[in-house]
Amino acid sequence: MKFSVTTTAALAAALALPSVAHADSDADPTIIVTGKAAADAARQQAADTPGGTDVVTYEDYADKTAVSLRDALAFSPGIYTQPRFGQEVRISIRGSGLSRGFHMRGLTLLQDGVPINLADDNGDFQELEPIFFDHLEVYRGANALRFGSGTLGGAINGVTPRGDTAPGLYARLDAGSFNLVRGLVSGGFGNEQVNAWGAISADRHDGDRQHADRHSLRFNGNVGIGISDAVSTRFYVSSNTIRQQLPGALTIADALSTPEKGNFAGDQARDIDSLRLQNRTTVDLGDVSLSLGGFYNHKQLYHPIFMVIDQKSEDRGVFARSEFNAGIVSLTLGGESRWGTTRARQFVNIAGKRGAETFRAQQRARTSTVYGELRVTPVPELSLIVGAIYADGFREQVRTVPSRVIGRASFDAVSPKFGVLWRAADGVEVYANYSRSAEFPTFVELAQQAAFVPVAEQRAWTAEIGSRGRLGPVQWDISAYRADLTGEMLQYTPDANVGIPAATFNAGRTRHQGIEAGLTWTPSDWLRLRQTWQYSDFRFRGDVQFGNNRLPVIPRHALRSEVRIGSDAMHIAPTLEWLPQGAFADYRNTVRTAGYALIGLTAGATVRPGLDVFADVRNLTGKKALGDVSAVIAATAASAIYYPVERRAVYAGIRSRF
Repeated sequence: MKFSVTTTAALAAALALPSVAHADSDADPTIIVTGKAAADAARQQAADTPGGTDVVTYEDYADKTAVSLRDALAFSPGIYTQPRFGQEVRISIRGSGLSRGFHMRGLTLLQDGVPINLADDNGDFQELEPIFFDHLEVYRGANALRFGSGTLGGAINGVTPRGDTAPGLYARLDAGSFNLVRGLVSGGFGNEQVNAWGAISADRHDGDRQHADRHSLRFNGNVGIGISDAVSTRFYVSSNTIRQQLPGALTIADALSTPEKGNFAGDQARDIDSLRLQNRTTVDLGDVSLSLGGFYNHKQLYHPIFMVIDQKSEDRGVFARSEFNAGIVSLTLGGESRWGTTRARQFVNIAGKRGAETFRAQQRARTSTVYGELRVTPVPELSLIVGAIYADGFREQVRTVPSRVIGRASFDAVSPKFGVLWRAADGVEVYANYSRSAEFPTFVELAQQAAFVPVAEQRAWTAEIGSRGRLGPVQWDISAYRADLTGEMLQYTPDANVGIPAATFNAGRTRHQGIEAGLTWTPSDWLRLRQTWQYSDFRFRGDVQFGNNRLPVIPRHALRSEVRIGSDAMHIAPTLEWLPQGAFADYRNTVRTAGYALIGLTAGATVRPGLDVFADVRNLTGKKALGDVSAVIAATAASAIYYPVERRAVYAGIRSRF
């Protein structure tokens, strides 16, 4: 799909319309509302959680050309993100999906409180468009239990506005390096009883590497109806058409000398057409509230790589959640079930087109959870929390080409959680928790051979302590954690000659431990310093082959800093991304990438009330360095496993609102 001059002109013309900015939204997935009061409730919900949480508002990244979740979550503590190309990034929390060299694993992604992960729990973050959201809610690790997530990494939930609290029109246009053009138009209307909101975005971008062209068209909308004073319902629709060429990974020499180089072999791409429909109905009876609903996801994937992957999937799901609050005691009970089918086919890749069919299968999956959390607050300063989540999973593949083979796997796990939250002073909290997580393999891990590869679930026990709060001009959010894993799913390059018949196996014992820290200092109205620091110590524990080697991919230290000078009327903000030392590229720890520092700059100004301009400059010095890496057993000079950091780019835009 190409965007014509007419399309671009229409987006630009929309900027002349009066509009409103995004409104903030509630963090509680039980009742999704928007407005300033709800934004405060979102932060309060995060503050009531005895562990690492964060709420990222649209204003936090409004001056950025938010190509991907990396841009939106850059200053969210504990989230490690590195660009691969276009909207494809590595996103990991506490080492989740550490060895997955594509997409992601170990995170639950939600939109408006409903998971967008497929029924086998495989996730595709490209379907989350940051400029649609009022805010994103990040619940790290077991702190995401309230979202029905029992993964190592936790959950990220993007919340869209609603018409009664975001009335009028909003428009935005970005343009810049590598022929980027991107536009957004949104509008809302109605009152508390009946309201509607919708947004459409379109973009095209050549990418900063060869064979990295992307264009997309997206729509998000919702309609809410107040049935009575106690009952309300809301219907959501989301559609995506994404066309992305894949430039592929490079050798270390190419990535450092010619980072613009891309791979044209096979015209590799990832094309997505998806439609999501969902409903959430809420019953509020004061001390007791109930939220329930269902969803339907349809997705078509055309994915030429070394073969052509052609898949059509349909997922359905239901969910329910109740909250009971009786003063010193509160109780949360909930559950969800996702089930779906995928028609999976593979073909010989002939210049990006289907050749001879080599694989055909019908894949069925189900993932269900039931969870509960009890909170006791004997005194206002102290809360004790105990909870658990039970997860059940089923995977079945009936292969018919090249021959009939049936593979099945079932999983189940109970993951308890214990926590304590102490409000040490006004605005100061100290917390600790101990929890278990369990991740079931997806079809990516299981369906590697004629019959399923016997990959087991990944389990972990995680201990966490931390503090967050504000004292005067200083605000902080810091957590220290240690996760002891059994059966971590690690990826390899299949090679029958050295006894590696498949791409994913369970490791023995591994450990992920580290520190997630965020600090903001605001000494005056015109000066703000914010920064995040991640310390990640991930390693094998007495492995037969790799001993106590460090796990590859994620470096020990990662620091991001920003100094914002000025007011909302006019401001400038230099940024720094610094990796003092790069990560290992292989399990044998023979190759380690070099560290680097990237300097950037954002700026913004208000031309008149309701009309803003902004600029986003990246990699100001044109630094050449290695960003992401795909893990291998032993890296060599010929290993094409590296992705360069973003090249120097300049973007600018305009926002109009009423």
